[in-house]
Amino acid sequence: MKNRQFDKSTLPSRHVTEGPARAPHRSYFYAMGISEEEIHQPWVGVATCWNEAAPCNIALNRQAQAVKQGVKVGGGTPREFTTITVTDGIAMGHEGMRSSLASRDAIADTVELTMRGHCYDALVGLAGCDKSLPGMMMAMVRLNVPSVFIYGGSILPGRLNGQDVTVQDVFEAVGKHQAGNYSDAELAVLERVACPSAGACGGQFTANTMACVSEAIGLALLNSSGAPAPYESRDEYGMASGEAVMTLIERNIRARDVVTRKALENAARVVACTGGSTNAGLHLPAIAHEAGIAFDLFDVCDIFRDTPYFVDLKPGGSFVAKDLYEAGGVPVVLKELRKAGLIHEDCLTASGRSMGEELDRITREADGRVIFPVATPITATGGVVGLKGNLAPDGAIVKVAGMTPEEQVFTGPARVFECEEDAFEAVKARAYREGEVIVIRNEGPAGGPGMREMLATTAALSGQGMGKKVALITDGRFSGATRGFCVGHVGPEAAHGGPIALLRDGDMITLDAIAGTLSVALDDAELAARKAEWTGPRPTDYASGALWKYARLVGGARQGAVTHPGASAETHVYMDQ
Repeated sequence: MKNRQFDKSTLPSRHVTEGPARAPHRSYFYAMGISEEEIHQPWVGVATCWNEAAPCNIALNRQAQAVKQGVKVGGGTPREFTTITVTDGIAMGHEGMRSSLASRDAIADTVELTMRGHCYDALVGLAGCDKSLPGMMMAMVRLNVPSVFIYGGSILPGRLNGQDVTVQDVFEAVGKHQAGNYSDAELAVLERVACPSAGACGGQFTANTMACVSEAIGLALLNSSGAPAPYESRDEYGMASGEAVMTLIERNIRARDVVTRKALENAARVVACTGGSTNAGLHLPAIAHEAGIAFDLFDVCDIFRDTPYFVDLKPGGSFVAKDLYEAGGVPVVLKELRKAGLIHEDCLTASGRSMGEELDRITREADGRVIFPVATPITATGGVVGLKGNLAPDGAIVKVAGMTPEEQVFTGPARVFECEEDAFEAVKARAYREGEVIVIRNEGPAGGPGMREMLATTAALSGQGMGKKVALITDGRFSGATRGFCVGHVGPEAAHGGPIALLRDGDMITLDAIAGTLSVALDDAELAARKAEWTGPRPTDYASGALWKYARLVGGARQGAVTHPGASAETHVYMDQ
């Protein structure tokens, strides 16, 4: 493969490698030990989110070396660079969570700037934690370069008393501990065994959800997301991804040739049938925005509504990512969706082949334990549901995987909190009542700022045995590990004067995931009167810095909480410079 010839005259790297005027540039390359032959090959950015912040990213540095070997075998010159990550599990439950969603866009921005500044011709992106996956995919689509995504892999499950445990169990144990039902000693044991290896959280939380998306949307090689992070077999997928991007350069297959409206629909199907994270309802519209495709929360939820849920994963189900991998992984899930006519087979993938051609190569079938046959699903509709009503004109989203139909309808009086900290303190003190709808507002993308996840609060409720006895709504987000009737992304958010800003204690709220509605028992006149009395957004302490900038740029959750106009406003295409 290395002997194949590439035409550099149309590739961005020609601006730094070709002709007499670029002699100073080439002198820098020679300084790094790059050969003359390598200088004149296509240049591939190998972007990782490696850092020492958390287990989800710690293995990416090693995996990037395999990707670089694959690029070299394919006749390219790989250049590794890193970008930031904010790890949600560590940022959870305090001010650090404000940085999480903002980091997604910072990742996309920094990868874009690195690629543009150095004129790289293609991108292989490795990511581990929640926001780094969509952030990396957003950069690929924004730049519209030949691109291959590879997930760093999931963490292995911990074992305690003969049962698999995950970090979700630790969060919920905190609630049990606060309720006096879990001792200091028990908590000390659990926290030591729950996370035994490198890798991202093992349930179908946001990282694994978006890893499944990467395969379904076509940016990742099929089955590349499945093997857990500690498995050295991941090197094979790294090598293959590096080789694959060289084929994409040769055939001029770019990220937007892969990420089409149909590919986005395929991705939404996989989220629904696996009971994936509600955060996919935020990230899929953001990826679509980078391609100039109108695909908002309602479009995502329309697909969720008519997709069967048939993969039994935590937090609503029983199994973790390692179990899904051993059952055949995302390819078997996609194959089951194809049997029901729910996959667009003509979409291109990172291999250069169509999704249909890729699935024709898959011989394994659903095991009936982790992956149920699509003909006999766990439930007939998806594990994630969109809601709309006079309390959420721009929509909201809830994960219903693992909930019975009876548990999917809830009416109760509002108990309003102005921020997550106030709600968490009330939950710790049990200063709430069974049957209430806990409202946490001013936590949206702009109002938070940063649209924090509420896992500490929801896990504490579950740990107190109250997860099914109250409901919770917020203009913020929920972790993919959240369970119970917890509705996020309520829009417009409070900071933008949405109806959630106008609620008062005692207002009767109805959540109906069967009908897809979220409403408050107030007529239009009362809502208008309250809006006239509204004094504006709640002040925050973020009057400077990155979060100040983010709050002023970010749009609503319905469109993906994006921070720039997107491809529809493009007048310049990076690859064609």
